[in-house]
Amino acid sequence: MLPGEFFVHDEDVLVMTTLGSCIAACLWDRESKVGGMNHFLLPDGGGGGGDASGRYGQFAMDLLIGELVKRGANRGTMEAKVFGGGAVIGGMSSLNVGERNTQFVLDYLRTERITVVSKDVLDVYPRKVCFLPASGKAMVKRLATTNTDALLAQERAAAARAAARGSNAGGTVDLF
Repeated sequence: MLPGEFFVHDEDVLVMTTLGSCIAACLWDRESKVGGMNHFLLPDGGGGGGDASGRYGQFAMDLLIGELVKRGANRGTMEAKVFGGGAVIGGMSSLNVGERNTQFVLDYLRTERITVVSKDVLDVYPRKVCFLPASGKAMVKRLATTNTDALLAQERAAAARAAARGSNAGGTVDLF
């Protein structure tokens, strides 16, 4: 899954993404057994009006929850697992992107009364996240911090592809 995308399903289809300062929120309804994951770059568009793109936290979370509800999920029985927000690029601490993303998603979930049952956020590690939507099982692997240049290049390329496609790519996922 690339930045700006989300995926929802009621079967255990393996969904994966790699994160630096980005956030992946994995939501699961324990009663309807439907779950989904998103991957966003920034908490908001910075333009004040809220950018309607899955690359931004507010819209990404709204898209994910909306699709879960369409598939039978109930906000009252949803649980969240949150990953990412790492400070993986040295010298970029003044922007605090990972911290801002993490604070945004935790505040958003608290406002929506969705319980965060686990999280692996902040620190300096990039992460690989795997999620099984029907069971709600999430796995995270902290990656070596020595390859941050490659991760940065991957995130920039993915962001450029997502921008080129526009905001219509919200429901796609790459499975391998």
